[in-house]
Amino acid sequence: MLLRQLEYLVALARVRHFAKAAQACYVSQPTLSEGIRKLEDELGIPLVRRGRRFDGLTPEGERVVLWAQRILADRDAMHSEIQALRAGLSGRLRIGTVPTASTAVALLTQPFCAANPLATVQVFADLRAEDIVNRLRAYELDAAVTYHSSVAAHDFTFVPLYQERYVLLTQRSTPDAQPARISWAQAAQYPLCLLHPMMQGRQVLDAVFETVGVSVTPRIETDSIASLFAQVGTGQWASIVPHAWLHVFGVPAGMHAVPLIDPLRTERIGLVLPAREPVSVIGQALIDAVGQADIAATLDRPAHQAVAQQHP
Repeated sequence: MLLRQLEYLVALARVRHFAKAAQACYVSQPTLSEGIRKLEDELGIPLVRRGRRFDGLTPEGERVVLWAQRILADRDAMHSEIQALRAGLSGRLRIGTVPTASTAVALLTQPFCAANPLATVQVFADLRAEDIVNRLRAYELDAAVTYHSSVAAHDFTFVPLYQERYVLLTQRSTPDAQPARISWAQAAQYPLCLLHPMMQGRQVLDAVFETVGVSVTPRIETDSIASLFAQVGTGQWASIVPHAWLHVFGVPAGMHAVPLIDPLRTERIGLVLPAREPVSVIGQALIDAVGQADIAATLDRPAHQAVAQQHP
């Protein structure tokens, strides 16, 4: 069995097209097809459903792809570790994040890059929680920042970062004193713009509203936290945003951020990596960066100061 044959199978499973898979592997289509046939002969099982075009993988093929992805990831990790021993960590860190947690990624990449000047970072922002799970399982990401609840059922390594809390963001309509706290039931009365309902961050909010016996029907839905800030800025809408985003935006001029209570809801956010032994050298370097960055304290300080400035 050749690693190259495993690469052919993984590429075919990813793009689901023989010609495109061959192009991704920089070989001709006959070369890729023959390599996969030889792999099937050696394993003694069919891996690909063949018709006039690619019709998918067999059940056995789906399982072999999982093993192939892991074998190839271990090969790459071995090369990276050997390179790190020779000349320091290099290569590219691929890290994904759900939109609500994307502000925390910068707090990780800064110490990571400072400690590893030869390494580069590729950030995949605005991923859905299920996309993160799939990409981690396929070793298409080295790590991700996401909700613990979305990965708890999977065999991943989870490193806690902070507890996500929520604020109601509104346009300041009068110079009078604004409320210091607001309940979720009261927040439901505002004209809301929220994240798309398929996103984990929105599902958290819907679950809280359900516990207090109210439902919301936002007029505007988006897949971007920055877009929520922009919508509130028009003066027509209010929104519920994670407190961590105040670290980047603060409370924009003319807006008001009110912590949500009754109930006080939090969600665990953490760094997630594929569970493997030994830990990849680039994954360990990222875990080391967590130890250097007190992310929870950093995200809490701007939120506390921003709210305090609204209530002198």
